[in-house]
Amino acid sequence: MRSRILNAVLATVLLVALLLGVPLAYTAFLFVEDTARRDLQNRLERMADEIISQEGTDGFVVGGLDTSSLRLLVPDDGRVVVVYPTPENVAARLDIGTPVVDSPIVESLSMGTSGSLLIEVPSESMRTLQQQVLAAVSLLVLLSVAAGAVVAVATARRLADPLRDVANRAARLAEGDFRAVPRRHGVPELDRVSDVLDAAAVEISHRLQREHSLVGDVSHQLRSRMTAIRLRLDELSTHDDPAVVEEAEAAMAQVDRLTTAIDELVRQSRDSSADQRTEVSVVGELTGVIADWRGPYQDAGRELVLRGDPSLRAAVTGSRLREAVAVLVDNALVHGGGTCTVSVRQVETRGDATVCVEVADEGEGVSDELAPYVFDRGFSGGGSTGVGLALARALAEADGGRLELQRRRPALFALFLGAPRGRTIPVSDLREPR
Repeated sequence: MRSRILNAVLATVLLVALLLGVPLAYTAFLFVEDTARRDLQNRLERMADEIISQEGTDGFVVGGLDTSSLRLLVPDDGRVVVVYPTPENVAARLDIGTPVVDSPIVESLSMGTSGSLLIEVPSESMRTLQQQVLAAVSLLVLLSVAAGAVVAVATARRLADPLRDVANRAARLAEGDFRAVPRRHGVPELDRVSDVLDAAAVEISHRLQREHSLVGDVSHQLRSRMTAIRLRLDELSTHDDPAVVEEAEAAMAQVDRLTTAIDELVRQSRDSSADQRTEVSVVGELTGVIADWRGPYQDAGRELVLRGDPSLRAAVTGSRLREAVAVLVDNALVHGGGTCTVSVRQVETRGDATVCVEVADEGEGVSDELAPYVFDRGFSGGGSTGVGLALARALAEADGGRLELQRRRPALFALFLGAPRGRTIPVSDLREPR
């Protein structure tokens, strides 16, 4: 920002200096020469008046021309050629001054049909004066550019530094730093932005506190209900029927898993920084999810398949990954058809290699009218709550990934994960999709 402002102001100053300095220098150059020639013309006119005053009534100079007054008007190192009429010669000539003038400036004046004046003076003094004038104009232009540069630096600093501070303040706000910054910069618009950021920081901080309190209360209530359910299941585990005992133990395992997931989600909602992510085996994390959903798929007469290399790893939060994929698997169960395939593979995205989890089924897919809105919270084309896919995308983005609808018919959702920290997967090691 500072460099752009500085360059813009300097470019403007230089342009103005050129547009004004060049014509000014040219005008001053011509003005010096015009002044010198006007002085010579004035001298010639005074000489002409003197010569005319020595002419008789018949228009001739009789008895020779008196040059005493004329010599006073001849400049140093100059020469004047006088042509005047006499009774003996109508074009008598008289040279006054230096016999030869080097690099002269020449001016002439006519005195009727038989008289004229010509004056020559050296041009060196005039050229010297012209050079001095050009030097003065150039110095003036340089001083103007220097003053403009000082103003440009001050202006750039005055505008860029406050903008940088406001941007840093917004970045800290995005990172969770809600402290107010009392410093202001004296620019009304930027100070207004700083006031709004401070007010927003206070409001966001209060809302987060309320949400954290609400999440804590809800999690406490859920854990209490889970504990009650587990106690009832403990009673069923002592039943005489082995089938009831088996179902009770399976239900208790699900309750324990759900309690663990709630605890992890609550903890991560309070601290969503990337430092909480760990490098995990993606297939290993998803094995439990597939096992949990395989029963509902079998009840629906469908098949749920997990494919992928167990060695593929990504820096993610395990609970978020499991919940996001569980939402996609549930969505395929409710709205899809046929076999649901969860594939884990490596892909190249934005020049880097990353791990991708694809969830595809063999159903009718997503219509063109509904496709742009499937991730909107509250929107549903099948009568559901419209929260699932929005939640899955939010979980993916909170972990530094992204969730996209890669294919509409049949539906294929792709969850792109982050690469393991400190290691970039070579592009040559990418695996082609099955």
